[in-house]
This record gives sequence, structure tokens and C-alpha cells, in this order.
Amino acid sequence: MEQQLVVFELANEYYGINIAVVESIIKMQGITQLPQTPNYVKGVTNLRGSVLPVIDLRARFALEAREDTKQTRIIIVTMGSIKVGVIVDGVSEVLRVSDELIEPLPPMVNSVNSVFLKGIVRLETRLIILLELGKVLDLSEQQALEALAN
Repeated sequence: MEQQLVVFELANEYYGINIAVVESIIKMQGITQLPQTPNYVKGVTNLRGSVLPVIDLRARFALEAREDTKQTRIIIVTMGSIKVGVIVDGVSEVLRVSDELIEPLPPMVNSVNSVFLKGIVRLETRLIILLELGKVLDLSEQQALEALAN
């Protein structure tokens, strides 16, 4: 079998998510910050007339913050039952990968904090970390984001 992935960069690493959860990819746009939200919630933005919560994956993964660049993108994804904007450093490509190229995570990586990691794609020139975006936020966090959009 084959999977089609959207590959993006975050802190000089490559990550892949299944294209089925991706609605669109947009350039960085204005985000309205909201008080008393977790540090990884950047706020909300207006996307085609809908209020969309936006999270910063760098902050969610406890990576060093950095200024947005011309390559910074917001990937609009379905996460659980809601649409969410996810800020990444840049989107590099859409890639088809064979299931044989996907390796399980090393045992030392498997922990409660890594439930959103599905595996690693080993290509000749690089590794791509596969994410299960629906598990990046737990159910209560997803429900809190859903409340922001309403």
C-alpha cells in the first residue's frame, strides 16, 4: 500500500501528515490572540468567513520559538471533529510513500508524550517523522479549541 503525505518543516526536521486530514495550506495571515489560552494556541483567524482556531506546533512540541518567515504556513486540518490551523515553518512537498518505507518508532521514543508519533519514513537523503495529528491534542484540548471557534 501507499500513503500520500504532506511534508512540512519544523525546527529543521521534516514531518509528514496524511493528506486526507489536510483541507488547505495558506500563507501566514493575521491571528487574533485570545486571553487565558494555552501557550501553543496562537489565537483565531478568519478563514473564508469562519473563525478558525490556530495552534503553533513549535510551542506544542516545546521547540524553540522563532519569527515567522516568508515560508511560514498555516496548514488547515481536521483534528478530531474540528478544523484547526496549524502553524509550521514551511511546507515542502506532497509525497507518496510505500508502507515498506515506514518504520516503527524506536522503543525509547514510545511514551505517553509521543502518542501522536506514528513512525518514521526513511528516504535515501532524509528521515520524515509521521504524525497522527488527531492525537497531538487530547480530547479535552480539542473540545477547548472547538469552543474558541464558536
